[in-house]
Amino acid sequence: MNKDNIKYAEKVVISLGGSLIVPSEGIGINFLKQFNDFVRSELTHRKRQFFFVAGGGSTTRHYQDSAQNVVGHKLIADDLDWLGIHATRLNAQLIRTIFRDIAHPYILKHYEIIRKVSEPVVVASGWRPGWSTDFCAVMVCEDYGVKTVINMSNIDMAYDSDPKLNPNAKPIKKITWKNFRKIVGDKWTPGLNMPFDPIASKKAQELGLKAIILKGDNFKNLKNYFDGKEFVGTVIEG
Repeated sequence: MNKDNIKYAEKVVISLGGSLIVPSEGIGINFLKQFNDFVRSELTHRKRQFFFVAGGGSTTRHYQDSAQNVVGHKLIADDLDWLGIHATRLNAQLIRTIFRDIAHPYILKHYEIIRKVSEPVVVASGWRPGWSTDFCAVMVCEDYGVKTVINMSNIDMAYDSDPKLNPNAKPIKKITWKNFRKIVGDKWTPGLNMPFDPIASKKAQELGLKAIILKGDNFKNLKNYFDGKEFVGTVIEG
């Protein structure tokens, strides 16, 4: 069968947190091995097409901090963003290499061009300043007609405030985009650490998308989600 004629029952778009790919201690080998096994298992049992948008993780922060250290002052936002974008491209190449035998041969990194993709795994990266990889994942949803974006990171769900700063922060199981945006605000800054970034949230609301936020290295919980069972995470829609 010509692979260009393959019809997938479902397209899955995942904003893959850089904190999972490259945590502070180095490349997440254990996570990547389990992730590789999980995705291949899902592809064996279901006719899905996965789009992974790779985040920058600690690679981004190391480069941004190092550059600012050398010049001795805070860099402009564009320069910080470009360092982050290239970090996402490096991480995306790592993911594509892991899935080389089943992945589209090129990294998606230009969101004004809709590339014809037929492989079961497609990997994307950051594109331009002002766009987080969450926003890029939302753009992939728009380009390829997907109505749900999954955010996999190192948190189990979103909270009504930062749990690191507020011990009374409450977890959110379900929330509307309007109320979620009240929490995250409406401004992007390079390296912003949010469950789903403000600009991506605005675009997702405009497109009528649903977002799922869950812990990326909890593969039992991840499988529950994909199997339509009860899972731990946050659902944003409406």
